[in-house]
Amino acid sequence: MFLDIQFSLRNNPSYIKYLRYNSYWYKILLRNPSEFKNFKNTYKKFEQEEKIYKLSKTLDYLEMLSSIMSTLK
Repeated sequence: MFLDIQFSLRNNPSYIKYLRYNSYWYKILLRNPSEFKNFKNTYKKFEQEEKIYKLSKTLDYLEMLSSIMSTLK
């Protein structure tokens, strides 16, 4: 892996966390460093989906709380 890619990964802890959960990217980046752009795009898509999932989960939780409060009244 080229040093510039290593520095980019080290400077962004989110990338490292993503790499730990998706370790196949280590092999891809070692064999073909030009795939780093693809890695970043994949990471951005994952991050966006994760935000949507968290928001959905929070809304479900609030909905549940609301229904509990309404039954208690």
